[in-house]
Amino acid sequence: MGDLAGNPTSGNGNKLSNLPQLHRYITGHNAEGKAIVHEHNDFEWRPYDEDQLAFSVAYTTSEFPADLNGDADVAQHKRLAAPDSNLGLVNPRGTVLRCVDFAPGYACGMHRTQSLDYGIVLEGDIDMVLDSGEVHPLKRGDVAIQRATQHQWVNKSKTNWARMMFVLQDCKPLTVAGQEMKEDLGTNSGLPPSGN
Repeated sequence: MGDLAGNPTSGNGNKLSNLPQLHRYITGHNAEGKAIVHEHNDFEWRPYDEDQLAFSVAYTTSEFPADLNGDADVAQHKRLAAPDSNLGLVNPRGTVLRCVDFAPGYACGMHRTQSLDYGIVLEGDIDMVLDSGEVHPLKRGDVAIQRATQHQWVNKSKTNWARMMFVLQDCKPLTVAGQEMKEDLGTNSGLPPSGN
């Protein structure tokens, strides 16, 4: 999805973000074993929370270590990335590479994934809010390493979209102070449970 300038759009064609369109290059091998670009395309965006949030799943894996033989990983990713897929935030026993655009002034719901996540700010400034009350302002290039913690992302700008890239990796169940830290999607995710 995209407008004529390649910007992320909602399903009805309304522009979601004025940030640049991103492109994905999946590599592979030719018959001689030389590296090639197996597939190249624009990120596909899905709107959430009344077009205040846009997600694009660039890639997934479904096992660790990933099986690249016969392009098994590519086929599995295509099944998970299909519009009718039930992919949650985390892919059980695997990974998810997801880009997220946040509208000006948008705050997602407080949530927790049962996963180890690397979140990199690509555009804008965004606050990482933790359930302890800690607030940490992040700027372009900053990295948040979320270890199954309850958190929220807040785009403090009233005029500019913010963008983050996330690598979510399934993790073993985590117990803190005798309590299992399970997935909590909050109230406005619009996503199915991950099932891990």
